[in-house]
Amino acid sequence: MAHIETFLLAKAEKDEAEKLKSIRVKKELELEFDLGNLLASDRNAVNLRDFRAQKKEDYLRALARDNTQLLVNELWKMPSERVEGVVVAKLPEPTTRLPREKPVPKPRPPTKWEQFAKLKGIQKKKKTNLVWDEAHKEWRRRWGYKRANDNTKDWLVEVPETADPDEDQFAKRAHAKRERVAKNELNRLRNIARAHKLKVPGAAAAAPSRNELARAEQVAKVSTASVGKFQERLPKEKAPRNRGKKRAFQPNIGDFSTERQQQLELLKVIASKKPRMDVTKAVNKQMREEDMEAASKKRKGAGRKGRKGGSAPRGKAKGKAKAKGQGPPAGKSRQVRKGLGKR
Repeated sequence: MAHIETFLLAKAEKDEAEKLKSIRVKKELELEFDLGNLLASDRNAVNLRDFRAQKKEDYLRALARDNTQLLVNELWKMPSERVEGVVVAKLPEPTTRLPREKPVPKPRPPTKWEQFAKLKGIQKKKKTNLVWDEAHKEWRRRWGYKRANDNTKDWLVEVPETADPDEDQFAKRAHAKRERVAKNELNRLRNIARAHKLKVPGAAAAAPSRNELARAEQVAKVSTASVGKFQERLPKEKAPRNRGKKRAFQPNIGDFSTERQQQLELLKVIASKKPRMDVTKAVNKQMREEDMEAASKKRKGAGRKGRKGGSAPRGKAKGKAKAKGQGPPAGKSRQVRKGLGKR
């Protein structure tokens, strides 16, 4: 009975030892460590006999475990300190330059408020999300839906003594809120423009033009389920221009004779070796060439007549003929020129 207990105890210790492997790992060549990058480089050759005898996944898993254990052993040799009950090791500067697909992102430039807070020494304090609501006598959110001390839900507003008694205080509050939202959005856009080194728009530059407003109105009207078909128009509003035509699609079910004819014409064009000729373009080109040839012959004939008389050079004779109206204009057709010659 004692032998059985000893055997079971030895087997349990062996199984426990296999589960909890030793932190001491033996390697023929020491690993190269870059603790700044948590990198360990193993220069030892792979044992092909063990790699082929065992499963590939098991062998690689055991190899990765041993190298990780050596890296952890090196980390415990570094100076450490305890921060909030956790042991933290101080890593050295990395020595291996790791490749990057893109350059290191530049730090975001501070906003105007961050610059002002740094100049005045204002430190950001974390606020709690819940505050006490005196009206409802309970804790509520500071912002958002059902927030505490929400004055937009008041059904009665006191009119100040200096205000106009006929002024709508509810509309005044809504207008002030819209102005605050617009101001915050403008400041956000300015910060983005300043971060990208763009020209910071002012109040006048931020205002949209008339064309932009008209374009935005047109886009808003057609941004409905019916594409603006049932959208009401103002009394003097004109119909939008340049809306374009919708693409007409042929029915999927019906008479296929038209589709068959179109496909046959397309196949004829593809199968024909001769290129398609534009008759109108060819006729216009031929007429233009004939007109140019006739005009050149007429100019040559006018030059020969001037040389026979001997009264004036060639250039002057041409000038006189044009001044008297004998030469036809260059853009007229052949038929019109014949008529001018008869006159």
